[in-house]
Amino acid sequence: MRSLKDLEFWFVTGSQPLYGDDAIQACIKHADDMISKMNEFGLPCKIVNKGVVTCTEEITKVMKEVNYCDACAGVIIFAHTFSPSKMWIKGLVELNKPLLHLHTQYNKEIPYDTMDMDFMNLNQSAHGDRETGFIASRLRMNRKVVMGHWEDPEVTKRIAAWMRSAAGVVLGKELKICRFGDNMRYVGVTEGDKVEVEIKLGWECNTYAVGNLAKAIDACTEEEVDAKMAEYTSKYDMNTDNIDSVRYQARCEIAMEKFFAENDFSAFTNTFQDLVGMRQLPGIATQNLMAKGIGYGGEGDWKTAALDTIMKKMAEGLPGGTAFMEDYTLNLIPGNELIMGAHMLEVDPCVAATKPKIEVHELGIGGKEPPARLVFDGKSGKGITCSLVDMGGRLRLICCD
Repeated sequence: MRSLKDLEFWFVTGSQPLYGDDAIQACIKHADDMISKMNEFGLPCKIVNKGVVTCTEEITKVMKEVNYCDACAGVIIFAHTFSPSKMWIKGLVELNKPLLHLHTQYNKEIPYDTMDMDFMNLNQSAHGDRETGFIASRLRMNRKVVMGHWEDPEVTKRIAAWMRSAAGVVLGKELKICRFGDNMRYVGVTEGDKVEVEIKLGWECNTYAVGNLAKAIDACTEEEVDAKMAEYTSKYDMNTDNIDSVRYQARCEIAMEKFFAENDFSAFTNTFQDLVGMRQLPGIATQNLMAKGIGYGGEGDWKTAALDTIMKKMAEGLPGGTAFMEDYTLNLIPGNELIMGAHMLEVDPCVAATKPKIEVHELGIGGKEPPARLVFDGKSGKGITCSLVDMGGRLRLICCD
């Protein structure tokens, strides 16, 4: 699965032939300058200039190219002059990637003392972007609108946030989720319509036998386990004498990592109730995979596993961390209400404030051996929690910040 750095966004400037070639050449020059400078503002992805479009055929052609370019994650449109919106209908109908309407203009201020009609025709974004906004609304298009001067840091911040969201949409169409076994018995919220999710979001989710994973775990060589143990001790402090438990977790990770690489999986689930042939529920094995960017959902929660992967991709290069978590218990003191998140085993070390320690503790459920796990103090700070649930006929994304 690709990363944020592999993606780019195309910038398309709208105009029309009515104002003459000089105006179009000015639009081209201004767009070049805008994009060159915007690419220096620290955006997460590169903006590529796709020129000035002045007719239906040009617009439709570039929108089709957006669709077919794997590197392109979306398109930014800006009406420099008035750009009659019926010219955009065919192209926007064809577009199947994220759209940002940048309502801006090249100049920041109105030059009251020097402007003339040529200037007003050229810098007619107030009119052109209103026309663009109308046709996008008339077509019932989902899109982001950012308004303000293109050099304003707040505008750049909003464009950057949209880029990350758009990347999540596009990368989601590459996402493949591996389910080892099924969901935890009797749990409702982890269920969902996998066919509809693949139709709408592109997330591909399939189940694989735990017994096959168990065979792959047993087939790992001692040399492979030694190498994985060296990786663990280089990253974490060993705080247990039960080295056999840690080595078994190393086998689990090796087997899963191979299987994921062979089948291009970027997210996975398992459950403590479905571990036939396995000695332990994967603990440090799962935690170390999450630290490498693999999404995870406990108890068969494939929607959360997918969200974990996608949000890790969206957050690349940002401080903090993106982690699988469960809600556990409430603090209901007025003015300090909060939910404490936790999990019985698979807590992502990307939110660790201290160097994690490898320890072995009883799980208490599942009837298997005590698994080796990473134990650490978590980072403090503000966070956002997200949960995706299937309401029957639609998905609901619940966010709390």
